Amino acid sequence: MNRILIECVQGDIAHQPDIDVIVNAANARLLPGSGVAGAIHGAAGPGLAEECRALAPIEPGQAVMTGGHGLPNDHVIHCLGPVYGVDQPSGQLLADCFRHALQLADQAGLESIAFPAVSTGVFGYPLTEAAAVAAGAIRETMPTLEHIRRIRLVLFTAEDLAAFRAALQDSGLAQS
Repeated sequence: MNRILIECVQGDIAHQPDIDVIVNAANARLLPGSGVAGAIHGAAGPGLAEECRALAPIEPGQAVMTGGHGLPNDHVIHCLGPVYGVDQPSGQLLADCFRHALQLADQAGLESIAFPAVSTGVFGYPLTEAAAVAAGAIRETMPTLEHIRRIRLVLFTAEDLAAFRAALQDSGLAQS
């Protein structure tokens, strides 16, 4: 696991020019929306929504990959996180988002991936719990990855950043 750098930063997921693929906290129809999906689709331009149309709908825990369009990234992985208290089992479905995104990126031979705090916005997943699930899923998946060399968690607020840093530390994952 030492060969993979884990980073936890505050910022905008749509502005990660040094990353091969960013993860979109998508809705089932893969349409532009609010929050992360709105920021990514806004930065990517209308070509992203056009490409997504053929891939939708997806189910909670699933992930699909598209081109980056107007983004500085070559690819976007769209994950549908669970709606907390509705989609069950929430923990497994959220972990599946992280696992499936990492596997898709690795299978494509990509070396770097950036994640937002999936499901913690309008989907209502409690921040601390979501951070712990994400850290556990990353830790479990890392030994299977052949190409990924950098995993970045991009958190929008200082509160999000603190929760994810604590979860990474609790899971034994070093971060910068």
